[in-house]
Amino acid sequence: MKRFLRLKRIWILLLLPIALLSLFVASRSQEAAEHVFARGIFVGLSWVMSHITGLLPFSLMELGILALLPLTLFFIIFFAVRLIIKKEDRPFRIAKAFLNVGCIFSVVFFLLVFGCSINYYRYPVAAYLGLTVEPATKEELYELVAGLAEETSRVREELSCFENGDGVYSLSFSKKQLGREAVKAFSELAEKYDIFGGYCPEPKHIYFSRTMSKTELTGIFCPFTMEANVNIDIPDYSIGSTMCHELAHLKGFIREDEANYVAYLACQASTNLELRYSGLMEALILSGNALYAKDADLYYKARALYSDGVSRDLAANSLYWQEFKDKPVSNAAQKINDAYLKANNQEDGVQSYGRMVDLLLAQFRAEKK
Repeated sequence: MKRFLRLKRIWILLLLPIALLSLFVASRSQEAAEHVFARGIFVGLSWVMSHITGLLPFSLMELGILALLPLTLFFIIFFAVRLIIKKEDRPFRIAKAFLNVGCIFSVVFFLLVFGCSINYYRYPVAAYLGLTVEPATKEELYELVAGLAEETSRVREELSCFENGDGVYSLSFSKKQLGREAVKAFSELAEKYDIFGGYCPEPKHIYFSRTMSKTELTGIFCPFTMEANVNIDIPDYSIGSTMCHELAHLKGFIREDEANYVAYLACQASTNLELRYSGLMEALILSGNALYAKDADLYYKARALYSDGVSRDLAANSLYWQEFKDKPVSNAAQKINDAYLKANNQEDGVQSYGRMVDLLLAQFRAEKK
């Protein structure tokens, strides 16, 4: 036992109870969740980690996923061979292996809690923006969709020179430049709301983006590397808003509905018309879906306001995702994502993505007043 306790890394196991206790405190005190964790520990952790991983031109998360299985198999085989060859002291070696696994789990759980999960308990983003979220009538929802449809169609008309042979919007510059525009958009947004200020690294492009589409995921924020990872195989109009969505997570806004809304605000703060169009399209789609669920007739009335360009882009988007829909891989990924969200204080699961509309409606009411 004394020999076992002399292993210095045994103290790494303390990270697990520290993380659990912190999570408990945050779930009981929104003040602590906001000021101690979200605006304290998380800011420091993300600043350090994102500065380090930001130096890499590739996604460290993606590399880690690719290396995980072969490395795991290597260490299992290596451990088994050593156990067979060196028969002496087997109990200690087995106990040491369990300790190593426990230390890895403790570190992973610690980073997950402080880099992500604990922020689910912070103040809602509406508190910073002075917005009041309340139930809406279907007439209000129609007005919102109609207004978004007109603005989106107007912007799309200005981008009509950026189309492919099928008349679908095509990004006029590189995706690398689009990432820089997304970072710049947050700087512009921070001039109005300082909560979005601070260091913001460029989003990382997923090399195997087509494979990522099979899971029906457009982006992933990695709390272990503090990277905003983006699927760049998806239709061009949605890449910009996805970049801003993942960067919103990096700013500490982990709830999916809020990250969608923060992405919309960042896109609209941008001086780049193509990034603005991306944000408008995502807002229009989510609001339109909510209206359709409330009143299909009002939805089709608003749908008549969509320009031909907007309609072509939406049709191309549907065609793209049709290839991956209801496949074993995508269904499994959706179930895992749903379970993860519910386990992290988002009781609606994947349905929470649509609640961005409540924030849009709150902004719509505020602007009308």
